[in-house]
Amino acid sequence: MKRKEGFVLRTVCGEKVIVGEGLGAINFGKLVSLNDTAAWIWEKAGELGDFDAETLAAALCEAYEVDMDTARADVEKLLAQWQELGIVE
Repeated sequence: MKRKEGFVLRTVCGEKVIVGEGLGAINFGKLVSLNDTAAWIWEKAGELGDFDAETLAAALCEAYEVDMDTARADVEKLLAQWQELGIVE
């Protein structure tokens, strides 16, 4: 899996949001609001390039005090939402 081209993390009015930029995101008229952890996962996914839920969950466990089962479940849920929105592929 990877982040879809044309989607970037921005801070808008103090909120972290994913917005579409460029031609690839021209039909995406939304802002996707993220909490700090979800924003961290988005940035980590960008660093990794290709990623899966397991890799992101392991990285999350290293960065935060969370057990692997909880991290995996949270990352899987987040990635499913991002897939539905079309911001990861």
